[in-house]
Amino acid sequence: MVSPRVKLDPDTSLGPVEKLRGPLEDQLTSALRNAVDKVDDRYDGESVEVVEEELLKATKAGLHPDVAKAFAPDREQLHEVAATIAEDD
Repeated sequence: MVSPRVKLDPDTSLGPVEKLRGPLEDQLTSALRNAVDKVDDRYDGESVEVVEEELLKATKAGLHPDVAKAFAPDREQLHEVAATIAEDD
């Protein structure tokens, strides 16, 4: 099973809420891991691209709407997570 971790770009400032970087990374990681569990449980031979989109949707669904709107994961890394799900089954 894959256990991804979200890390925000350290070169990107969060401005006045910089102190929330750690908790935000934790929230994003939790949402992504929950999405991985859900998508993996439902996986039925879909393509990696379909799994990637399902991961993105499920992750965003687990976030506050404002956070979900701003969430833009590294698509290459998300693709790797999706490929792991597809290859493991």
